[in-house]
Amino acid sequence: MRVAIIGSGYVGLVSGACFADFGHVVCCVDKDPSKIARLRAGEMPIYEPGLAELVANNVRAGRLSFATDLAEPVRSADAVFIAVGTPSRRGDGFADLSYVYQAAREIAGELDGYTVVVTKSTVPVGTGDEVERIIGEAAPRAQFAVVSNPEFLREGAAIADFKRPDRIVIGAEGERAKAVMTELYRPLYLNHSPLLFTSRRTAELTKYAANAFLATKITFINEIADLCEKVGANVQEVARGIGLDNRIGSKFLHAGPGYGGSCFPKDTLALIKTAQDYDAPIRIVETVAAVNDQRKRAMARKVIQACGGNVRGKTIAVLGLTFKPNTDDMREAPSLSIIAGLQDGGAIVQAYDPEGMDQAKQLLDGVVYAEDAYACAEGADALVIVTEWDAFRALDFQRIRRGMSSPVLVDLRNIYRPELMRKLGFTYVSIGQPVAAGEPEPQAEVVSLARAAAGGA
Repeated sequence: MRVAIIGSGYVGLVSGACFADFGHVVCCVDKDPSKIARLRAGEMPIYEPGLAELVANNVRAGRLSFATDLAEPVRSADAVFIAVGTPSRRGDGFADLSYVYQAAREIAGELDGYTVVVTKSTVPVGTGDEVERIIGEAAPRAQFAVVSNPEFLREGAAIADFKRPDRIVIGAEGERAKAVMTELYRPLYLNHSPLLFTSRRTAELTKYAANAFLATKITFINEIADLCEKVGANVQEVARGIGLDNRIGSKFLHAGPGYGGSCFPKDTLALIKTAQDYDAPIRIVETVAAVNDQRKRAMARKVIQACGGNVRGKTIAVLGLTFKPNTDDMREAPSLSIIAGLQDGGAIVQAYDPEGMDQAKQLLDGVVYAEDAYACAEGADALVIVTEWDAFRALDFQRIRRGMSSPVLVDLRNIYRPELMRKLGFTYVSIGQPVAAGEPEPQAEVVSLARAAAGGA
């Protein structure tokens, strides 16, 4: 089949590359000439493991191409995917749909023969109706159907998620449109990937409901972590204890500094606004969004407390800037609030991230960027682990301790085992774990503990 994808950002590029890898002929369109030039040169505008190789293989095979003009790709397409951005609108948090509607207008002018127009962008309930109206008014003789096919891709694991999905949700009203979508995803049948056909509005709401539920799960375990610290319980054991219940499950029960990224913050706000507009407020999700914002700021206070209540003039080393590992995405990353809070307290912040520093430099002022984790820790009064990159899981903490001005480690991802870090002489602060009564004597003779400390539950 021939596929046009409007928007070559994260969702559009990953979807296009994967559809091409299935054997379809795909053209990814973007109005940014520099982005298209980079893609044609084999340069990826985003970091996603395996994406560069996947794109290169399919370009070489002639199945994947890139363009700035959507006219020819749309005219020849069996399906046209709208995968443009839907950022939060200033003022009310509702999704900004201007890019979606503009894409619909431009698509309408180029439709030739029966075409399925698919909204892949995350959009509020009823957006498909408006896209259908826009195209119908602009091209009254066009033969088309508008379908909702929300994406459920995790940054850092997007290719695997696309090729081995838990489910594929398709909101389609007519049998002809369903047949086209079934053929598009037919290569996945050997994996028994379930196609769930629903109404268009149901599909649109399913995406928001899924992300809101996961955000709620994260926020729940974060608040349980706070309670654990007060009562002397261990949140990792609590999470395991409840996660083994099949009704709950273990995923998204890892306590930390709060959720970030391009989806959860934006989608929870959009769902809240939609629910308010329909006079059906979702109080749980409203609370989740508020608590998560507060948590990010609270993590800066946690670091300050670990430093004796005052960081003015002190150097704080931050490991990990992106909102999660295996991405360069800095959108709504907890590090932004944490670093801002530390700087407000008078701290000097030096930071390192394997992939996110170029993006971070556009968002953060006054931060000193290091070439690796060890250079980052050099001369620091405290070291803070914010993002759980694999590169931070087996650090040589004897080397780190020798370079630090003060051996304070604030582990906001619970990567390390408290008892072993304390044996190495660190004041160790984590999330939702019992605080030791007093600091043990440093045991500098222990050589192997730094590596043994890695791999906490």
